[in-house]
Amino acid sequence: MITQNLRSLPAVSMAERDRILTAPRTADSHRALLAEVDAMNAVQCGGVASADCLPAAFTVAAWNVERCLFPEETAAHLAPIAPDVVLLSEVDHGMARTGQRHTSADMARALGMTYAFGVEFHELDLGGPTERAFCTDDFNALGWHGNAVLSSVPFERVALFRLDDHGHWFSAETGAADPDQPRLGGRMAIAAVLPGAQGPVCVVSTHLESNADAHHRQIQFQRLLDHVDAFAPDMPVLIGGDLNTGNHLPPDFDWRRETLFALGESRGYDWGFTAEGMTTRPSLITPHPDRVMKLDWLAGRDMTCLDKGVLSSLSSGGKPLADHDCVWCRAQVA
Repeated sequence: MITQNLRSLPAVSMAERDRILTAPRTADSHRALLAEVDAMNAVQCGGVASADCLPAAFTVAAWNVERCLFPEETAAHLAPIAPDVVLLSEVDHGMARTGQRHTSADMARALGMTYAFGVEFHELDLGGPTERAFCTDDFNALGWHGNAVLSSVPFERVALFRLDDHGHWFSAETGAADPDQPRLGGRMAIAAVLPGAQGPVCVVSTHLESNADAHHRQIQFQRLLDHVDAFAPDMPVLIGGDLNTGNHLPPDFDWRRETLFALGESRGYDWGFTAEGMTTRPSLITPHPDRVMKLDWLAGRDMTCLDKGVLSSLSSGGKPLADHDCVWCRAQVA
């Protein structure tokens, strides 16, 4: 569990970058590098909250915004559900493909919210062919890519939970390394304790592994729940994000085959905070997905779901803002 808070994340020096690029592609090497990079071991907090306390019934949106190409437009798109909390995954900070912007901070500013951002991956290149078409430069100013929690109320505490450290996308030992996406890091979550009308509540933004099987994701989810129990014991919790359910489960890619659902239920979590329906679609970065899946979820503990839905990521003009739709719920403490 990482609880260090910073107003800005230190950049990787050229010497550090060279060390990462030339390091052995092993799990042990990755763990050592991960420990050395300061930005991988802190949460960046900023923005300004617009309220003091969550209302008794509050709305939470969880959205994989696929790099967040359009921060202000993405923020405005949430207006119909007026969320009090937004759980984001796949947000860029200092990446050429998103104009070197801090997309979480820009969305928070547009929504009148505070934010907590943590690095999932330090991206060492510009991304795949469709991403490179959006690049404004031939370099990344920072190369951070991760998750965030945006909140209309101040944070009481925040933390980053690393769900693996073996370098799934880095180590040659895993078979998952992608030459188009050389990267340091691994799947993670950002958790925040927020003041609520009936006492503090914990919200969690997470992203589980896409390039793995159900057993791998169950282990990650178990680590997540263990971290949450240590961070926010005996507290109402709402977890949301892209759990990649069904990914790499051929031939049907059926999310019902995931074992993490039963694990969550055994730990007191209710999956009924997620509306029916698939949550992926073609986008500008992923123009021709070969399947439509249900990847995005909200689960609550010691809370009641009052309403829920799926917000299409298509803008009013028909432009896909991301390859995932947004899942949302209206909740209150049970």
